[in-house]
Amino acid sequence: MRNKFKNVLLIIWIGMSVGTSFGQQLPVYSQYMMNMFLINPALAGNDGYTSINLTAREQWIGLAQSPSTQSASFQTRILRKSYISKSTSVTRKIQRPSRQGRVGLGAHLFSDRNGMIRRTGVQLTYAYHIQLDEALLSFGLSAVGYQLDISEDGFFDTYEENDPLLAVYDRAVFIPDANFGAFYKTRDYYAGFSVVSIFQSVLKIGKQGENNYKMLRYYYLTGGYEFYLSDNFSIIPSILLKSPDNLNTFQMDLSGKLIYQESYWGGLSYRTPDAMIIFAGIRVENLFFGYAFDYNLSSIQKHTLGSHEFMFAIKFGDSARRYRWISRY
Repeated sequence: MRNKFKNVLLIIWIGMSVGTSFGQQLPVYSQYMMNMFLINPALAGNDGYTSINLTAREQWIGLAQSPSTQSASFQTRILRKSYISKSTSVTRKIQRPSRQGRVGLGAHLFSDRNGMIRRTGVQLTYAYHIQLDEALLSFGLSAVGYQLDISEDGFFDTYEENDPLLAVYDRAVFIPDANFGAFYKTRDYYAGFSVVSIFQSVLKIGKQGENNYKMLRYYYLTGGYEFYLSDNFSIIPSILLKSPDNLNTFQMDLSGKLIYQESYWGGLSYRTPDAMIIFAGIRVENLFFGYAFDYNLSSIQKHTLGSHEFMFAIKFGDSARRYRWISRY
């Protein structure tokens, strides 16, 4: 019991420390660049594929009640015609998307546990894509609904069953919210902006309603550029900035991904303030597999075996339905 209680106290201390410096109301994804739809609804159908993505993340392995995330997402572009082709000379053809097929749809199921709190819900997304010569400008809006559950395991069993403090608390609350995103993409570079938890829904924790807490609104900025080193190799440096509303702080991921023959990739990331990440993956036809390992540089590493994240995706529609300039893995 003492060791279990010690682990619970350690998780609470970590949560308070993270909350002071940044806060982790939302899950962290080390391989976000493989499925940016998870952080920006404008990506629904952006690449022209019909995609199914699965992600499983276990954070701070070895600590009781450490953060854990599982998600499944689906996205597609509603395309009536693939493209139109216009000849400009004997040796050159320009393929341009038709005016139809601008709508993208997506869905995201998620379960995220952080200490005593589990967040389980669904996100439904509508995106609209506008062709701008050799670029694509996308906007997306998501309706989100999820339930927050306060677990009775691990923490509550350290108290008396009839504790009057715990008796006034509801163990589950339902929260509706919305997300918005915008994304600009060319063949070589991209930039995106998104807002999560737009409405900052109020949590009424407690049957007497005296404890009201707001969800933080989060802002994401993303950007990356693909450099073509040769016919076989390219490298994509990228950045992710994440900042909560009304707090003068942000979290930054700086990443570099090396790609070989569009089928193998690996890279490194640094996440402020104290995490190094190594990731790698492989594509087998239309199947994608990825893995990431997070190593904490702070004192928490003494108590954990690091964080592990697995990603699997299957993509359909690698044909004329996709536009010629869309970037690749």
